[in-house]
Amino acid sequence: MRTGPMPPAAEPDRAAAGTADGVAGHQQPVDAGRRPRSLAFGDMTRFLLDRRWPVLVLWAVLTAALAAGAAAFPGPSHDDFTLPGSESGRAAGLLGGPPPESPGTLVVSGADPGAVRLSLARITARLGAVDGVTTRPGPASDDGRVATAGIDYPDAETAYRIKNMGLSAPGVQVDLAGDDFADFTPGGLTEGVGLLAAAVILLLAFRSLLAMLLPIVIGVVGVVCGRSMLTLLGHLVPTPGFAGYLTIMLGLGVGIDYALLVVTRFRTSLRERLAVEPAIEAAMRTAGRSVLYAGITVILTAAGILFLGPEQGGGIALAAGCGVLMVMLAALTLLPVLLRLIGRRIDRRAARDGRRTPPAARWGAVVQRRPWTTGLIALGVLLILAAPALDLRVGWSDAGNRPVTDTTRRAHDTLARAFGAGAGGPLILVTAEKGDGAPGGCAAPLAAACARAEGIPGVAKVLPAGEQAALVVPDTGPQDARTARLLHRLRADLPAHVLVTGSTAAAADYAAHTAARLPWMVGAVLAASILLLLMMFRSVVVPLKAIAVNLLSIGAAYGVCVAVFQWDVLGRGTGGPIDAWVPTMLFVIMFGLSMDYEVFLLSRIREEYLRTGDNGRAVREGLAGTARVISAAAAIMFCVFAAFGAFDDRALQIMGVGLAAAVLLDATVVRLVLVPAAMQVLGDRNWWWPGDRRAAEPATAPPAAPAAPPAARGPW
Repeated sequence: MRTGPMPPAAEPDRAAAGTADGVAGHQQPVDAGRRPRSLAFGDMTRFLLDRRWPVLVLWAVLTAALAAGAAAFPGPSHDDFTLPGSESGRAAGLLGGPPPESPGTLVVSGADPGAVRLSLARITARLGAVDGVTTRPGPASDDGRVATAGIDYPDAETAYRIKNMGLSAPGVQVDLAGDDFADFTPGGLTEGVGLLAAAVILLLAFRSLLAMLLPIVIGVVGVVCGRSMLTLLGHLVPTPGFAGYLTIMLGLGVGIDYALLVVTRFRTSLRERLAVEPAIEAAMRTAGRSVLYAGITVILTAAGILFLGPEQGGGIALAAGCGVLMVMLAALTLLPVLLRLIGRRIDRRAARDGRRTPPAARWGAVVQRRPWTTGLIALGVLLILAAPALDLRVGWSDAGNRPVTDTTRRAHDTLARAFGAGAGGPLILVTAEKGDGAPGGCAAPLAAACARAEGIPGVAKVLPAGEQAALVVPDTGPQDARTARLLHRLRADLPAHVLVTGSTAAAADYAAHTAARLPWMVGAVLAASILLLLMMFRSVVVPLKAIAVNLLSIGAAYGVCVAVFQWDVLGRGTGGPIDAWVPTMLFVIMFGLSMDYEVFLLSRIREEYLRTGDNGRAVREGLAGTARVISAAAAIMFCVFAAFGAFDDRALQIMGVGLAAAVLLDATVVRLVLVPAAMQVLGDRNWWWPGDRRAAEPATAPPAAPAAPPAARGPW
């Protein structure tokens, strides 16, 4: 609400400014002697502004201490997704550790078998000269055109040295198999691309260098603190290696967005002739309050991954929570102080902004004239995009999903041609009994199980692998649905004391585990979101509508992921199942981010509704007042996530593309079309609240000052 013109140099009474500006989503009539419910935000802001230098020093010390601690005490990474209580986990326990798989394999192939053998001998001799590296003879193809050798090495740094030794020989092709030899994007490159794109968008949106820099500073400070906190807490909570990238991805995206919202509202208040400190207080009571609710929503929804179990979901939930928590705190405490130091220099040209009606206002009028038509079109688009999600198949990425330029992909393809498609992911039979002189050194029960397995359709061969284990090589590849059916057939037909494990079996067990826990996780996330929205908007219809449209946008993002990565519609030759942990993580994160935009839009709509009592006008004004900032925020988040879609790790690619698609659809089809159309159709029923007519009726407020042209109200 405008406070009316006043001289730019005037310093209005703080309490008066606090009651005049209103609260996003909660403007209620202020009775005599009753404090507005949001005054706590004003108290907190004044507390911070009065102690701005100690706040700056505290953030500087906190950032330096966390970064130094993370550098001095890096936490270990846990990338083993084997479930302890599953059959694959019990089998690994019988073996005393992971299944017997070589960390690396040298693959030499060529047309001349003699040249292949000679080249293999020379290259293994070179590798044997490297400290800590040993080689073992491996199988060769029947025609001698493919020969292999196992490579044992102490750490990833040694693997990097091996990869860069320039292993080659005339007349043959030399490749390396093993995750440590795969190509990976250099650290910082992806993050730098996302930050650069964010800076360009902010500069175009603000047309001010200072206004552009503030959100980036908040995002970077929050991410540094969140990433460092995750590293330190990794000593207490098992955390996968990719968790750090998840913290950076989410922290940069939501951190810059949160700061963008506060800075935009601050500039709007300055344009309404408020002094600097009252403008900051107004921004924090409105945009800051929305940031608090949005951040808590993202953290709570991300915590839903804990329903997979502490060992499987704890590290992932911690990664998301650390990033979002620290950027939220930076936006709520550090940003007001920086705004106070910069003051009116943030926007010297604000008074010369244009006076034309914002495009969003004209678009809102179009949607409101044809709410059923526009709403059904938006719904149809989302349903079409979501259709591929019905074919979602989970599994585990391997070298076969990497680009053909990667040495591990070439090695994978060579081994598949030479030894069969199932050679890259054999199923492993394990028994607790030791060898007793049976053929091949196997225990007699295991030998009997091997003989029985050889007669099962889909088994190419069975090979002994020690006293307690044997390898079952399927006819089909690890990601083929027929291999999963073979796994279930083996477990059903073999004796109970013979367990089946291996990477393929572990992936199947993990997928079954997530599928069983998924209803509980989804229910908890939805319940937490509904409770937060009920508390914020005091409406029954708004939370239910928000849940419905968010689920639609998430389904559409799932469909995009299936089409791109499982169906391989882009023709990259990297198609395969979606990694088993990705759908659950995508759901909780996408739902939280969708709630961000829902909170930002509905806060402004409710503010206008409580001021005017006209639902149609409130929807139109709310859309016009938030479309620009939501579009800019979504563009920033889209660029950050899309940059991670270019990562070499396929699981992170899926995360980046899925989140980018969700943000793009949410900020366009959902927020610009479906939500305003649905709210126009529902009318005043949007704000129904049982037993409290005041929550569904407009407040009796003093007459507002003459409305300024829409452009002068700013983009918030």
